[in-house]
Amino acid sequence: MVAAAIAVAAGATLVDVVAVRAGRQAAEWRKHLVDELATRPVDDVWMLTGAAVAAAVGIWLIALALTPGLRHWLPLRSPAECPARLRASLDRDGAAALLRDAAMRVPGVSAAHVRVRRHRIKTRADVRFRDPKHVKADLAAVLHEEREQLALTHTPRLVVRVRRRNA
Repeated sequence: MVAAAIAVAAGATLVDVVAVRAGRQAAEWRKHLVDELATRPVDDVWMLTGAAVAAAVGIWLIALALTPGLRHWLPLRSPAECPARLRASLDRDGAAALLRDAAMRVPGVSAAHVRVRRHRIKTRADVRFRDPKHVKADLAAVLHEEREQLALTHTPRLVVRVRRRNA
């Protein structure tokens, strides 16, 4: 809402500035605002109040820009039989742990690293025995099944990489 209000105010000011540059008169509201700001002393109550409000809004916008928000959470599908709109989310680290546990159950995988993002799940696995091609196929199938059981709203793409690790 704040961004929309700022966009509208900036748009109105921009239209007026373009009109003045094109040779027309400035809008009446802009003339009045300029006159008020030029004639009021700096220690006026309204000037101090306006400055305090502008500073508070600025600090609030900086705090909003620095907070992470909900980007670390993955939204889940709501069940079809649920009459009310149910909203649930899964932590990315939790999803990565579930997928890593599933990858470790594949025969031949000695270590696995899973990174879950919004659009992609990257998996890197070390193979101690078995053919890496067979391990990759089994790993992709297991991770595909586990990804479907997570019931994410937007299904991320799977990227599976395996490498041979000798002890």
